[in-house]
Amino acid sequence: MENKRRKSRQIRIGDVPIGGDAPVCVQSMTNTDTRDCPSTVAQIERLREAGCELVRVAVPDEEAVESLGRIKKSVRIPVIADIHFDFRLAIGSMLAGADAIRINPGNIGGPEKLIKVIEVAKEREVPVRIGVNSGSVEKDLLAKYGHPTPEAMVESALRHIRFFEDNDFGLIKVSLKSSDVLTTISSYRLLADKTDCPFHLGVTEAGTVVSGAVKSALGIGLLLLEGIGDTLRVSLTAPPEEEMFVAWSILRALKLRQRGVELVSCPTCGRTEIDLISMVERAETLLKKVKTPLKVAVMGCVVNGPGEAREADVGIAGGRGLGILFKKGSRVEKVAETQLLERLLSEVELMTGEKIERR
Repeated sequence: MENKRRKSRQIRIGDVPIGGDAPVCVQSMTNTDTRDCPSTVAQIERLREAGCELVRVAVPDEEAVESLGRIKKSVRIPVIADIHFDFRLAIGSMLAGADAIRINPGNIGGPEKLIKVIEVAKEREVPVRIGVNSGSVEKDLLAKYGHPTPEAMVESALRHIRFFEDNDFGLIKVSLKSSDVLTTISSYRLLADKTDCPFHLGVTEAGTVVSGAVKSALGIGLLLLEGIGDTLRVSLTAPPEEEMFVAWSILRALKLRQRGVELVSCPTCGRTEIDLISMVERAETLLKKVKTPLKVAVMGCVVNGPGEAREADVGIAGGRGLGILFKKGSRVEKVAETQLLERLLSEVELMTGEKIERR
């Protein structure tokens, strides 16, 4: 199934193109204290290694602004400053070298202060993300619609977009986030043909790893399938590195981008004669850092395993005491059960040229 990409204007955040015909970009946010420069830089490096292409950091005060300048000089991906309530922090972050800023225009201090932010952003050509969240829709719109409906969120977004464009500033992207999947989807759909601003996708406050992954896959995935979305963040109550695994899994499943290992494994049944669940969990952990696109299968039955995983580049299928290594559904060799996983890892290393850390 081929999706037709929504036409959006292209902007650049650092050296990363956003919108237009640029690939959908993966973003995350640090959960370190931005004022702790070494910890934040270390986490950004881990995120970059895991596939993060843009990173956002919270900037709650002037000390964080000062640290942001040092962070920016120490990392290799664009840094976005996340600002609330104080327009001076937005201006300070841009002067400190932020590649972009994220603000909610409704809580930045009024039109006059917002114009001051726009003036600096225009002068330095710093893109601004207009972040509309269901939890912070303006009071007049809540009175009009009763609660933060998709219509209320879209009207809020259009109000802010018009203000920026009336002040001759077009380097903007927009997000419409709700913790409710259907509200999120409906909001982006409603806004999609009302502006050509690039969209940042996400389901906010999505939850823990499993529930958050499910909600994000539905909310982000359905919109991407319709061609809507230019950047994305999977929000999880977990270390942000976990967000990368889910984000790339969504893009890979939709065949929008390829990175890393797609792990195929059977759900187990009465024919399973090895501890498949533990083996798959171990394989997933060890293969997470592989960057080369590869489809790997770990199956629990030597009878049907290779056939069921025929499209895998490489895989193993276990039986009682031994198993087989296979490529593209064809048997390569028999392997003792105790050596199955190690044999698979070695084969992946040969195929990718990447070293897998055993730990």
